[in-house]
Amino acid sequence: MYGIKNFSAIINPPQACILAVGGSENRLVPSENEKGFEVANMMSVTLSCDHRVVDGAVGAQWLAEFKKFLEKPTTMLL
Repeated sequence: MYGIKNFSAIINPPQACILAVGGSENRLVPSENEKGFEVANMMSVTLSCDHRVVDGAVGAQWLAEFKKFLEKPTTMLL
């Protein structure tokens, strides 16, 4: 994605929210293996909401569900 890791999108009327998806990158994360770390492919996702239309808590719930679908795509078929 042109070297872009993360960004914030700006809402334009009449949009209620917009999702900004950054590129994926390999990162070291803590692990229980013998090395104590492993390489994980991670990406950044930012949801910008017009709080007159979308409550922030609802946006956070939506992002949590979106994260679950990205981590286990087969659950979208159920």
